[in-house]
Amino acid sequence: MPDLPQKFLIIRLSSIGDIVHALPAVSALGRAFPHAEIDWVVESRHARLLEGNPFVRRVIPFDTLAWRKRLLSRPTWADIRHGIKTLRRERYEAAIDFQGLYKSALMGWLSSADERIGFAKARLREPAAAFFYTRRISACNVQHVIDLNLALLEPLGVTAPERNAWEFPLPASIEDEEHVSRTLAAFGAKDFILLNPGGGWQSKCWPPENFANLMRRYASEFDGDFLLTGSPAEESLIERIIRGSGVTRARYFPSTLTQFIALARRARLLVAGDTGPLHIAAAVRTPVVAIFGPTDPVRNGPFSPRDLVLWNQGPIDYTRRAVNAGYISEISVEAVAAAVRTRLKSVHG
Repeated sequence: MPDLPQKFLIIRLSSIGDIVHALPAVSALGRAFPHAEIDWVVESRHARLLEGNPFVRRVIPFDTLAWRKRLLSRPTWADIRHGIKTLRRERYEAAIDFQGLYKSALMGWLSSADERIGFAKARLREPAAAFFYTRRISACNVQHVIDLNLALLEPLGVTAPERNAWEFPLPASIEDEEHVSRTLAAFGAKDFILLNPGGGWQSKCWPPENFANLMRRYASEFDGDFLLTGSPAEESLIERIIRGSGVTRARYFPSTLTQFIALARRARLLVAGDTGPLHIAAAVRTPVVAIFGPTDPVRNGPFSPRDLVLWNQGPIDYTRRAVNAGYISEISVEAVAAAVRTRLKSVHG
């Protein structure tokens, strides 16, 4: 029997939620090979998600977004060459591509890893990426993306853990905890619900006025605060939602990615669509009410059986990024308020 690989390259470049969904597989790999060296290639802007991960020896940041913007420039090609040399120098026995795109599959191939593991064509958004793999995993009868990621470890003899044993080693720091404590104290907020109205593209988002109406409707039942989170680009949207709600206990909580993780760990509940903050909250076991539209919660949704999902079920489309795309308008404020009520009761049930 050939020696099993002891030096692994993980390829999952983006996005926030997808990186979170890859964490249990990498943790399982590290548990199965406690003496292995595991490196992870990730987009520079998401590298902080892997800080302090006990199963990752080295984080290798690539900035493919900047490369695309300046593809013909000499510094870009110098950066690309340096990245390829970094990958080849390590002489990985296996590269595992959790992303399944041309660029991620090509990175595995350029690493010169002896074995390159990825999904079969039917599972790939860019099917031709399968050409670069030496092992292609069909993952038949597997639905949730975390289970799919775990299936990629089967050729290495790694047994997938049960859902209640999935590990999400997200970063935690004293600085982030102190920042969250100071801000909550300034707000006078001890008990709070998080709302994240943004998303990767508009058709994944619930209408802003619905978030305002949800807070107004639920404020009489909840004595705590409503804290809204989002990127700096979403600040004006969030402030408009707060004004529209008329709820004095509603506030915007600006945060970095790692500060949001610390905040989510303390929240009573989070209401959000299919976006990174939702998946972070699910990973840290914060109760969740999820609002889904064009994407499939069976694949991407929260995995706790106690979390609640409202789905405007229809054709699944991962490409609806048009600025003028519609919001998820078919899910009512009353339905979300009822789900919030039910999920909060289940925490104490």
